[in-house]
Amino acid sequence: MLQLNLPVEEFTTPDPVTASEDATIDELRQLMADHGVRHLPVMRGGEVAGVVSERDVRLVSGLSLDHRKQVRAADIMAAEPVSVASTTPLDEVAYIMSDRKVGSVIVNDEDGRFLGIFTLTDALNALIEIARAGDPRLQ
Repeated sequence: MLQLNLPVEEFTTPDPVTASEDATIDELRQLMADHGVRHLPVMRGGEVAGVVSERDVRLVSGLSLDHRKQVRAADIMAAEPVSVASTTPLDEVAYIMSDRKVGSVIVNDEDGRFLGIFTLTDALNALIEIARAGDPRLQ
């Protein structure tokens, strides 16, 4: 039977690639390319301080080399990113992302500690899995 009240944790990318606040634009771009990701949680003392998206990096890439070398992750990150508990139902998380027009949310465990990141790609993968589970021809 298809369960529709799935927690976001089931589709969250655990232990994602992260960046430090002092990472340069080139370092951020390289991390994203090396790991095939478009969102990087930015860490400060073991806590998520923000999120940098591929779009953020692209915007700054248009600066001159001298200016680009001065920009750090802390300068371009979305501070205070949207976060949800790991037990939050998937549909609620999708609604939050749509309503706030964000491409990712930080997922925290029951103690409020950083667990992972849930992105639009994760949401699409969840949709595919749910749709296939509801169609006996695709099982």
